[in-house]
Amino acid sequence: MEKSRRGIQSIEIGSALLLQMARHVRPIALKDLSKDVGMTAGKAHPYMVSFLKVGFVTQNDAGHYELGPLALQLGLTRLQRMDPVKEASQLIEDLASDTGQSVALAVWGNLGPTIVRLEEPIQPLHVNLRTGTVMSLANTATGRLFAAYMPPKVVERLLSDEVARQGYGDGPQSTLTQEAVAAALAETRKHGLSRSLGKPIPGIDAICGPVFDSAGHLVLGILVMGPSATFDGNWDGTIATSLRRCAAEVSRRIGNDKVGSSLA
Repeated sequence: MEKSRRGIQSIEIGSALLLQMARHVRPIALKDLSKDVGMTAGKAHPYMVSFLKVGFVTQNDAGHYELGPLALQLGLTRLQRMDPVKEASQLIEDLASDTGQSVALAVWGNLGPTIVRLEEPIQPLHVNLRTGTVMSLANTATGRLFAAYMPPKVVERLLSDEVARQGYGDGPQSTLTQEAVAAALAETRKHGLSRSLGKPIPGIDAICGPVFDSAGHLVLGILVMGPSATFDGNWDGTIATSLRRCAAEVSRRIGNDKVGSSLA
């Protein structure tokens, strides 16, 4: 068992003040800040004086505090080094193990949503999916997730072309219409996840969850898929719950601290 490492308590206490300030969009009074973290204003004040000296915080004319230029500099440096795929890759092995299903990561590429990582459970899922596979915008859970959350100007041409190609004829996708796609995208936004049950591959279900960056932009899709017989496809089922938790954690790691409430 790893021994507990000795830290500096004053830094940990000061960090609580900084973290609480980060949760406020407006400058906050010392009495309110100290109350939020459970300490007296007298105890918090020396920390704020030191933070002012180094630029971690600034103080306005009313005496209220907010994060300063040093906090901004450190935050931007961290964000510039963030790689959503790298951060997600550290978590999807556990997601595959917890759900017993295959997990994949997808990003937006030149041709649309593209698989960049695949994590198989103990019993691999034998489907034609590999790194570099471009997912259908209209017919897959991954594609509909990107179609729902990417800027409309980015996806509308590809989506319209796909509907036009597949909306006619006698094939299994001949009923694909603009109205049906719009309804599927609305459902995705409603639940914060995209789902496909037995389509486009019969007997295979999938749920895809979004990862958002600090600006609220979709940067990654996390896809969980498996045989319909063992796959819990409910919006609030065990797989959806684990996926939401994983996507929210990746979003948090790359700077988005707001997504958890919408995906919890």
